[in-house]
Amino acid sequence: MTRTIVENKKANFDFFIEEKIEAGISLKGWEVKSLRSNRGNIKESYALVKNGEVWLIGSHISPLPNVSIDDEKDVTRTRKLLLKSREISKINGFITQKGYTLIPLSLYWKNGRVKVSIGLAKGRKKHDKRALLKERAWKLDQKRLIKKNYNN
Repeated sequence: MTRTIVENKKANFDFFIEEKIEAGISLKGWEVKSLRSNRGNIKESYALVKNGEVWLIGSHISPLPNVSIDDEKDVTRTRKLLLKSREISKINGFITQKGYTLIPLSLYWKNGRVKVSIGLAKGRKKHDKRALLKERAWKLDQKRLIKKNYNN
């Protein structure tokens, strides 16, 4: 059973998601407790492959009011993503190609553990974003027309 903690909705708008990969994440105890209270944010975060390991950078986990943390930098610290070496080498192959990046799509619970869905993504251009908005608006209009004609 999976339960979503945080979702990066803007990622699907800003990027073409080529492939999704599930990864574990190395967390401290207070971070897990904070995520149980949905106190996380991954909107401005990204992932990097460094020295054969994948790191999540820029994710923000707010501590609970009753938790004392040593340093304010712990809130946005770099967290290690847990992947198999075969998956890391596959990701590294994609990243070395032009334009690919690793974007966290969501944080969620799976069997009592926090998992991260990361996407191999390519950036969208401005005209691609406009086309996507037009397509969404047209789909909404279609639904309204169908509903209007169905009721009449």
